Formats: sequence, structure tokens, C-alpha cells
Amino acid sequence: MNLLKRERDQPEESRAEKGLSGGNLLDLRGLGLAVPAGRDWRPLVEEVDLSIGRGEAVGLVGESGSGKSMTARTILGLTPPGARVTGDIVFAGIRVTGMERRALRGLRARRIAMVFQDPRAHINPVRSIGDFLTEAMIANLGVPAPEAKARAVRLLSDVGIADGERRMRQYPHELSGGLLQRVMIASVLAVEPDLVLADEPTTALDVTTQSEVMAILDELRRERGMAMLLITHDLELAAATCDRLAVMYAGRIVETQAAGALTATPRHPYTSGLMLSRPSIDQVVHRLPVIPGRPLAAFEAEDGCAFAPRCAHARPYCADGRPAVVELEGARVACTRAGELTLQGES
Repeated sequence: MNLLKRERDQPEESRAEKGLSGGNLLDLRGLGLAVPAGRDWRPLVEEVDLSIGRGEAVGLVGESGSGKSMTARTILGLTPPGARVTGDIVFAGIRVTGMERRALRGLRARRIAMVFQDPRAHINPVRSIGDFLTEAMIANLGVPAPEAKARAVRLLSDVGIADGERRMRQYPHELSGGLLQRVMIASVLAVEPDLVLADEPTTALDVTTQSEVMAILDELRRERGMAMLLITHDLELAAATCDRLAVMYAGRIVETQAAGALTATPRHPYTSGLMLSRPSIDQVVHRLPVIPGRPLAAFEAEDGCAFAPRCAHARPYCADGRPAVVELEGARVACTRAGELTLQGES
């Protein structure tokens, strides 16, 4: 059962209206991120290829530590000190990798915005909500203060916060987590970016509030024609919200497919394991299936398939080298056995 209802597999003319057929807004080509560890380098993200079309929503899914958040932060240049970035990041035809700091700040201020996982850690606790919402409009867009205030009140209403005038005078500690996340979304919409990076925006919220926040973010995104990269460990939420899904394991993307196709017919054993290990209200089970072992970070993976030690379908040759990404009936899969396996997905 999906938490949110939305159209999938739209007709081509509808997708064209949203700009999905007008070329990619973002392209990651062989993206890698490594941090110094003594005299060596410790990889966190490796050889990531991912594209997002204009107006498209793409979900990046995987267990904690798989490299999802670091991938998003690398796009904006928010990398750890001394980190080494390889590969290419191309946004709207402009190469972001190696971009000088001033130009990168302009990109963050106007064209790419990020909704962080914990709003309390990213909203200044000693400044009012009104200051937080209007600062970017005044400083980056040159909007006069009275107009910025009026726009902020309208944005609060758009994200489901009533009595905006009063909320503007309040401070972060006076708002619940759900309201603060709505404020964070309003601050992103204030600069009308082309791309929103949503880094687990509902993790700290209860289930009901999660659905409300994601419904608001998705509706406003589609109304404004923005693209979105949704980072989450919740495969069901991503499938309900996104056009396409990319599944990440040990710093690499192991499967990319349309949302409906991936949940119905996963091509990688890891994706299938994620699908089977989630509870369902349609079935009664005494014990949920689990993926054995623990997830690996990129720097922990040995030669060969990183998922092989946890995979029920692994064969000795899976340790011979990192599996290449292959095209298989509309999916991109990094598994040497993808063409011969029939895996179970959404029932």
C-alpha cells in the first residue's frame, strides 16, 4: 500500500509539458568522493551515474551508510575538509565539478536548494522564523523587505501553516518538528530553485506527519515545475513520490528503474531484499524476511560485488570483479546474474 497516491507512467505529451523530455537538468557521470585517511584515501561514493530530467522526481534509496547523503552534498560542494571529488557533475549544461567558490555559492543561492534531514540543526535558533524565511529573498534575490515578508506568509500558507503572521514572530524552539520541516520547505520554495535535494526530509517525523509533509513537497514541486532528488531509506515512500528510483549500496548505484517497474519487478537481489523486508497490511507474516549481515560502506567493500556476502544468489564468480552496469528491459542493473534471475517485488 502506498502512503501517497499519484500518477505514474504519464503519457508522453504530459511528460513533455513538464519538461521531462527536454534534456537532463542534472547529470552525474562517474561521480566519486573520497576522504583522507592517514596516507590513503577512503572512498565514500564511487562511480555514480545518475540523471534527473527537468521537472522529474528521482528517489535515491538505500540503507544507512550507503552514500546517499554524501552524493547529494557533493553536488553542492558540501564535502568534508580535504575530500577528493572525481568524475563530473553537470547542471543545466554547466560543469559544477571544480567550479570556483563564488559561482558555486550563486548556484546554491538561486538554482539548487536542499531540504535537510534535521531542520533544528539547520535553522538558527536565535533568529525568528520570519528572519530565516526572508533572508535569502532579500540578500540573494534583491526582494524588498516588505514584499519578502508578504511572500513568506503566503509560502507558510502553501505548506500548510496557518496564522503565518504569528508564526513569523516565533522562534524554532516554539515549533514542532513537523512545523519546522514545513518551514524548511517554505524556505526552499522562496528562492524558486530548479532542483530540490531532499535529504531524508521526513525521518524525524511520525508517520502521519511524514505523509503530510511529502504530499505538500510533491504537490508544490509539480506545481512549480521543479526537479527533485529524494534521498530516503523508505523505498515505499520513494516509489509513491518519484518518477524513477535509484538504489544505492556501498557507495554505488546498483539499480535504476522507473518507480512502478522497480517495485513490481526488481532486477537486483538487493532491491528485492529491500522490498521483501518491509511490512505490508495486505499480508500476515510471523517473521519478516531480512537481508543477512550488515550493510557496507564503500571503503569496506572487497573486490567483486559488494553485496555478494549477503546475497542468496551469489556465485563464486561474483567475487571476480565489480559487476558492470547493464541495460535490461528499461532498467540499469549492476549484477552479473541480472539476466537470469526472477526476483520478487511488490505483491
